[in-house]
Order: sequence, then structure tokens, then C-alpha cells
Amino acid sequence: MSGTAKNLQAFLDASPSAALVEVAEVKGSTPREKGAWMLVSPERIFGTIGGGQLEFMAISKAREMLADAGEGLLLDIPLGPEIGQCCGGRVEASIRLADEAVRSMLLDEAEAEDAKLPHVYVFGGGHVGHALASAFVLLPVRVIVVETRADALEDMPEGIEMRLTPVPEEMVRDAPSGSAFVVLTHDHALDFLIVAESLKRDDAAYVGMIGSKTKKATFRSWYLKTAGGSEADFARLVSPIGGDQVKDKRPAVIAALAAAEIMTARAGWPADAAEAFDGSMAGSLLPRAHSVVWVCDSRNQRALSRARE
Repeated sequence: MSGTAKNLQAFLDASPSAALVEVAEVKGSTPREKGAWMLVSPERIFGTIGGGQLEFMAISKAREMLADAGEGLLLDIPLGPEIGQCCGGRVEASIRLADEAVRSMLLDEAEAEDAKLPHVYVFGGGHVGHALASAFVLLPVRVIVVETRADALEDMPEGIEMRLTPVPEEMVRDAPSGSAFVVLTHDHALDFLIVAESLKRDDAAYVGMIGSKTKKATFRSWYLKTAGGSEADFARLVSPIGGDQVKDKRPAVIAALAAAEIMTARAGWPADAAEAFDGSMAGSLLPRAHSVVWVCDSRNQRALSRARE
């Protein structure tokens, strides 16, 4: 178990009493999509349905339900200026007890989602490699840092996978379709070998190499004349990583820019396996017994409950 599933399990273990809040329906502009969900316990939360007053109201009602051992609820919340939000849409959120069946299904779904996470291979565990690992650790990707030096893999963030190998380019050959490869080892010749191998993968979502314009030009000359590469494949190489608009070259800055660049490339990948969890299994379990409609005006906010057939 890793990633989201591991964090979810830790939350559930620490929260014997919890409620599942799910976005059941949306109309117009809303902060989260249908199926977004969160868990609420008396002391903590896991996940988000969009923040702001929408989430504040949902958390409050979920905790009331837990305290009163109440039945499942439906909240109908207009996202207008009266509640400090200007989305202009409307959200229907379901709330129900996270019993053993719901917990088991959420964990199964989280494990399935973790298994489908897109792979990002970071070749090189130097300053930028460590910074990239830290930048990616909270993002929905599976990060593998590949190194030829054991000491370079020390102090990696928790949750980052590490591979020690004398032939790092072999990791490229075995990577799943849609992977991203970012190359920043301690050796330019090794960088060139890994990048050349990565460019053979026409199913790669991203191939990037750290370095200057001179390094890129040197690679191009070697790649076309010696490695048998083509101009079309070379054109797929992103170098420098993170673009050239920001002149700050501190590792954390490069990592932030490169992480955004890679996530953008992944978002446009046609075979993206990291689809959003639709949450339909949670909503299907909800006993639709009551509805809470939030009515807001400029003077006050009040909740009206009515039976729903």
C-alpha cells in the first residue's frame, strides 16, 4: 500500500467515527467536480470538496450528524456572494456515515487509483533531483528516482521510490506508456544516453533534460550524427526543463517550474490513466432520507430541512 491509500488508511485507523461527504450533483461553476469527496471526523478531515464556505458548511453538518448519530443528509448549497463565494453555481453534497462497507470501498478505490498513477522517472539524485522529489511528493504521480550512486539516494522524501542501477537507461525501456522522463544526472555523457533512450519511446508523455543551450546543442550534434536520432525525435526534447523565462536557478525554483511543466504535459496525454475518482460508489450507498437546503440572503444564513421522496 502506498500513496493515497496509505494516507487514507492512516486517517481511518485514527478515526473510528467519520462521515463521508461527496459532491453528488453540480450546476454551473463549482470549485470541484461531481464525485469529489472528503472524510470528516470529529477532529480532522481527509480530502476536500472545494474549500470555502461550501466545505465549512459540509464539515459542520457532518460533525453534527456524527454527534447526533443522525441519518444521511443531502445539502443543496448555492455558491453566491451571500456565503462569500462567487462561483455562481450550485452544489448538492451527500453526507453519510463512513461505515465498514464504505471504508473498505474507499480503500479499494484508492488502491486502484494508486496503481494507475502516471510514472515520473527522475534520473539523478543531486540537488535538483531531491528538490523535484519534494515537489512531486504531494502530486498524483508515482515518482521513481534513479541513480548510479547509493549516497545520492539518501534523505529522499517519504513515499518516493528509489532505484540504484549501473545502467539507468534500462529503466526507460521498462517504463509504462505515458511515463515522464526528466534527466539531470551528475554526468553529461550519461544524460545523453538516457535522453536518447527516452526519445525512442514515442509513447512518452515528457522527455526533459536539465542544462544550458550549449549542452542542448552538443546533445543535438551527438544525437543526430552518432546516436542515429532524427530531428523529429529531437524536437520532442524539453531543455532546459522548466522553461527559460525565470532566471532563478536555485534547485527548488527549477523543481517547481519543472513539476508544473511535467504535470501540464501529463494532462494533455491522450492515454492519461490518472482520471479523477468519480465517487459514484459512495453516492449509491446513501439513504436519501433528508435534504438540507441552504437559503442565504444579505441579512442571515439559515438552513431548512425537508423530507425528500
